Amino acid sequence: MSEATTTMDAAPPRSAKADGSRPARGSAAAAVAVAKPEAAAPAAEPRRAWLRPLVPIAAGPRLALGIAFFVVFVAFWAIATFGGFVGKTFLADPLTMLKSGWVLLTQMGFATDIGMTVWRVLGGFVVAAVVALPLGILMGTYKPIEAFFEPFVSFARYLPASAVIPLLILWAGIGEAQKLAVIFIGSFFQLVLMIAVAVGNTRRDLVEAAYTLGVGDSGLIRRVMLPGAAPEIAEILRMVLGWAWTYVIVAELIGASSGIGHMITDSQALLATDQIIFGIIVIGLIGLASDLLFKWLNRRLFPWAQLGR
Repeated sequence: MSEATTTMDAAPPRSAKADGSRPARGSAAAAVAVAKPEAAAPAAEPRRAWLRPLVPIAAGPRLALGIAFFVVFVAFWAIATFGGFVGKTFLADPLTMLKSGWVLLTQMGFATDIGMTVWRVLGGFVVAAVVALPLGILMGTYKPIEAFFEPFVSFARYLPASAVIPLLILWAGIGEAQKLAVIFIGSFFQLVLMIAVAVGNTRRDLVEAAYTLGVGDSGLIRRVMLPGAAPEIAEILRMVLGWAWTYVIVAELIGASSGIGHMITDSQALLATDQIIFGIIVIGLIGLASDLLFKWLNRRLFPWAQLGR
């Protein structure tokens, strides 16, 4: 009997065995219960990769979207004119505009007017850029020079170029000098201040690193500040060239015998909206071509500027 008692004492109780196995089953069940909601959760909605902040698009879709806007614009223009919503006296339809443009180019010497306007824009803009580049670089590099010139440049850049045309006519007459001066004044002060800001924003860590390596002041300007600011300066030139086109038309509206602005003024007197619209479109196409050329040159000359974009 004592052996039986000893055997019974040595045998593990069933309740203890059951209690030891229950937590294991409970843990597995709890794990399954926790895992089920995660597995059953709906998948996150994929984000639209074609419309995300600062995400670039390929060249093909970019070109297609740009052309699509022009198509939509011309479609609305055609609906408004061909549909009779706007009278032809106030807005010519696209076909009439194209026919008048062909007559202007083939019979009325409009190509010569285009050439004169392009020459005036490039002449005034190039002179302004040649003078503004060194002055802007000096202002961005040396703070005393900036303190001397910046107040007057900031004052002058807010003056509309058209406001000085009466004075320019008195001083230079109504010839080419007056028109070039209008473009120069309208471009020069903008260029100087924007170039000075671009050069002055050179990264200070690059400047300190250059000085640590023993570079002098002239070497710092040539090897650090100018290469760092060159892509932004090129973009500034591209933008201000677009502004120069607005100034040349203003200059040609007064006392001009040739140019796109002169043709637009004559067409206004005849209520020839088709010719006016054609002249405006020609200006836009030339400006777009020069803008694309500037962008292509910038990518070729400053490939490092595209890094990180």
